[in-house]
Amino acid sequence: MSSTTPGPQSVDRALEILDLVADAGGPVGAKAMARRLGCSLSTVYHLLGPLTARGHLVRARGGGYAPGPRVAALHRSFQRHVGAGPGVGEALVRLRRASGAEAYFTAYRDGRITVVDSTAPVTDPDHPFVPGPEVRAHATAHGKVLLAGVERGVRRRYLAEHGMARFTDRTITVAERFEAELARVRGQGFAVSVGEADPAYTCVAMVVPGGGEGVLHALSVSLPTAEFRHRHARVRAAVAECVRGFSGGAGNTGA
Repeated sequence: MSSTTPGPQSVDRALEILDLVADAGGPVGAKAMARRLGCSLSTVYHLLGPLTARGHLVRARGGGYAPGPRVAALHRSFQRHVGAGPGVGEALVRLRRASGAEAYFTAYRDGRITVVDSTAPVTDPDHPFVPGPEVRAHATAHGKVLLAGVERGVRRRYLAEHGMARFTDRTITVAERFEAELARVRGQGFAVSVGEADPAYTCVAMVVPGGGEGVLHALSVSLPTAEFRHRHARVRAAVAECVRGFSGGAGNTGA
């Protein structure tokens, strides 16, 4: 099959282009795409046509391609499907103000954990936690509280699929130790990750009740570990208060 012929290979190439552009720090040229994907320039242009026509990509000033307006619509649709109601953004802003730390709304659904929304500036490339698929769930507080809320068989399948990679010397990479950690999370009602995903950051998370069938939600914050040591009580209290607000309907997380 030719790489420019419609079919699974072309679909996969198109998705690779979208991922490449999404992960880049700026516009990506067609020649750079061809080099990264290991395909011909003509194949890239063949796929760029429908991607730009449908608004998934746009031509950037000065050359290259950037994410298009359709991406924002897809993200809003995804937020609705995971139960992130219109009040989530405002709740995260309140949580950031109360805690003095960046705030996040994370969801578990269909065996996937995703950071759905955040107060962290999208212009800060050094921030360790950003919206998108969570590949470090076993090392983050929001990942821990969400995995603590699913059945053990479901959790085992999740960890088998995603692995337990070591990100720092604090990361838990042994299944038995992780199960003990989740038992502690369930007992105390919150999770803490001190330098497990990023050595400089600590995160705190709690589950938001009422996620719906097969869906779990979590609220969390992250801040430099040195700051957390001095005001951990304030941070935990702020997360708990925000969770209570969601429970009372303030967050409007219903789909």
